[in-house]
Amino acid sequence: MQQLTTSITIVQSTRPQTIGYGLEDSPVALLAWIYEKLVDWTDSYPWTDDEVCTWISIYWFSTAGPRAAVQLYYEVVHANNPLVQRSDVAVTSPDGLLAWQDVKVGLAHFPQDVLCLPGYWGHGMGNVVYEKYHEKGGHFAAWEEPDAIVSDLREMFGAKGGAKGAVKVKANL
Repeated sequence: MQQLTTSITIVQSTRPQTIGYGLEDSPVALLAWIYEKLVDWTDSYPWTDDEVCTWISIYWFSTAGPRAAVQLYYEVVHANNPLVQRSDVAVTSPDGLLAWQDVKVGLAHFPQDVLCLPGYWGHGMGNVVYEKYHEKGGHFAAWEEPDAIVSDLREMFGAKGGAKGAVKVKANL
């Protein structure tokens, strides 16, 4: 799976127009492209026809169009600008980003995700205050396992969570 995923990333980050125009020109091409990912990048999730049509519609009817999701890979790989700009810091690498990043990070690992890296790699992203390894789920975990995501968020931001108080809530909503 890793080799296939790497190949897709290479195509999208080097020749986004090639696949992009095909996806914008043909609803069948878009269906094939997205459906393949929905099936291959999940943990045997039983996609219904309505769910597949919802995913395809999001791409097809969005203002940016289907090509936008592919173009993003190219933009990230070919960016000449720093990852983050601040008046006092220009960050051009992940290490530089961590020099001033104080966001509390939560990690959720799903066994059938596209890229399953060692857990400790995620700790390089910043102040990890929550981490959980799930028994099932894939790349589209929020769709496949929404209860797991909700549970993680409640635990992370809850009374005993590492990110308690990170989000300020207005009293009169």
